[in-house]
Order: sequence, then C-alpha cells, then structure tokens
Amino acid sequence: MARRSPFANTLRRGAWLAVLAGLAAGVVAAQPAPPQPNVPPSAPVAPPPASEEAPPATVLAPPPLVVPPITEKEVGPAPPETPAQAAATTKPSDQPQRRARYDIAVLQALDKVTAETLRFEAPVGRPVRYKTLIFTVRACEHTAPDEPVEDSIAYVEVLSQPRAEPGRPVLPAKQSFKGWMYASSPSLNPLEHPVYAAWLISCRAASPVAGAPPAAAH
Repeated sequence: MARRSPFANTLRRGAWLAVLAGLAAGVVAAQPAPPQPNVPPSAPVAPPPASEEAPPATVLAPPPLVVPPITEKEVGPAPPETPAQAAATTKPSDQPQRRARYDIAVLQALDKVTAETLRFEAPVGRPVRYKTLIFTVRACEHTAPDEPVEDSIAYVEVLSQPRAEPGRPVLPAKQSFKGWMYASSPSLNPLEHPVYAAWLISCRAASPVAGAPPAAAH
C-alpha cells in the first residue's frame, strides 16, 4: 500500500474543516430568533393645527312672526285711575288756591315791666323799632278760601339792640325771634324775651296781590 504525502493530508484536512464550518453556519442560521421584549406602541402624532381658522357658518335669521289683528271684542276695559294718576291729570281749576299777600302787618307789643301795650304797623321789608326791639316783616298773608281755618300769617324777624347813646359805642344786634306768627294763635310760636312780648294782629293793604306765590323764609 502506497503512503500519502503530507501535502495531500493537509488539503484533505482543510476540506473537512470547510465542510464542518458550513454545517455549523447552517445550524446557527436555522435557530429561531430570540423573543423581543413587550414594547408599547407609540402614540399617533396629531397633525399640526391649521394656521387659519375656518370662517363661521352663516346663520340666516328666522322670518318675523305675523301678529293677527285684535278685534274690538277682544279689547278689555281700561283699569281705573290711581290717586297719583288722578292728581297728575287734575285740571288747573282743581288746584288749591294761593294765599293773598299784603304789604302791611299790624303788630302789638307789650312791655312786661310797665304793662304798656302798643299796636303799630310794619310795612313788609322795612325795619320798625319798638324800644330796644327792631321788627322786620318779610311776608304777610291771609289764608285762602279753601283752607279750613281763616287766619293771618306773617314771617317776622326781631332783633334786640339798644338805642345808640352819645359817646358810647353801638352795641351789636342779637336775634330774638325768626319765624311765622299766627294771628289766631299767638301762643303757637311766640316771641320769647325777658322784657317784651309781641304778636300779630292782622295783615292789611289797600289792594291785596291775589294769587301771588308764597314767600320763602329768609
């Protein structure tokens, strides 16, 4: 039997190694792939917003309703007037009458120390002195015919000021009374003074100014 050379043995051994390597590669490729870990699916990406808004939809207004006419039978009677409405629609003849005004007031004064009384006249707007008192009548009226009580009323201002004496300074005046005096009720709003008392007697004039507006208190 012939002996093989070392070179031939080497070639044969290399061929066997190549075959074994091919078989090993086939076995590795045939193995199943390892299981992958559970990975949650990624959320869907929202599309970018539009750069411009869509125009609003046009809404048509509904047509107006047609109201049927009302017949005379369907119209009820008017409600009665309230007192406030009746007063607003009062005729000028139904308005209360104004007081008649006069330009002279008749006053009477009393000196409590000497018991002396004096009746005098005071024209409206002109100061009148009685001893140390100065009377100024601002208004003098008589009640209107539609008032329940007939009376004379005067708005009077009374100042207390002694007469000026030669060589002595004039003392300042002090207010002693300011308000309405009533001829029928002298004690209703009297002059409060330690020495004197005064009250209204009446109002008179040659011809009263009828229908003049009442005087405001000064």
